[in-house]
Amino acid sequence: MTTSTPPIRVLLVDDHAMLRAGFRTILGTQPDITVVGEAATGAEAVAQASALRPDVITMDVQMPDMDGIEATRRIVADREVSAAIAIITTFDRDDYLYQALDAGASGFLLKNAGAEDLIAAVRALAAGDGMLAPEVTRRVLARFTTAAAPARPASPARTAAPAPAPLVEPLTERESEVLVLLADARSNAEIASALFIGEATVKTHVSRILQKLGARDRVQAVVLAHRLGLA
Repeated sequence: MTTSTPPIRVLLVDDHAMLRAGFRTILGTQPDITVVGEAATGAEAVAQASALRPDVITMDVQMPDMDGIEATRRIVADREVSAAIAIITTFDRDDYLYQALDAGASGFLLKNAGAEDLIAAVRALAAGDGMLAPEVTRRVLARFTTAAAPARPASPARTAAPAPAPLVEPLTERESEVLVLLADARSNAEIASALFIGEATVKTHVSRILQKLGARDRVQAVVLAHRLGLA
């Protein structure tokens, strides 16, 4: 008797109906992905996420009512919703990128990306992986590594991010090795090859690392690792 894996449930959030239709068409070609809902505003996204419980949410930034950053923050704060969120925007702006990650997004993709990139992003997020292009990853790590160093006084209009909490439990030597490779944007298969271990073992190590760091996903684990000086 064979068992089939349920398809990845996706919620599309964008204030442009034509763009949502395009995403629906692209994702609809994949047998392992199904679009379960759409939202045109941030407030609708929060409500739909709670009602539909999707696995992945593609989230625009600039929308009426409530922007995608605030919607992401509210969805991530809802303990009943476990969706991974990919910010998909026209604007390659560092402030959007950093605010999205601070809000709890697991990925960042530009709208000029190809159809295969959108499909790959949905699958990566559903698998618990972060989705950042290598050049974006370098920008993120540079920013958060700098933020971990002694900083100039913050301006009154901007509040500094709180310091990360200490580890619940120290990382083992092997977990530290895996974390360093995660920080280099390696996939599970690449980590397994580099350390001469199986992918299932890598997944176990990653799961333990996330638990010890208190991180939601791999992207946040890497950010926290740099803030704590672990990678």
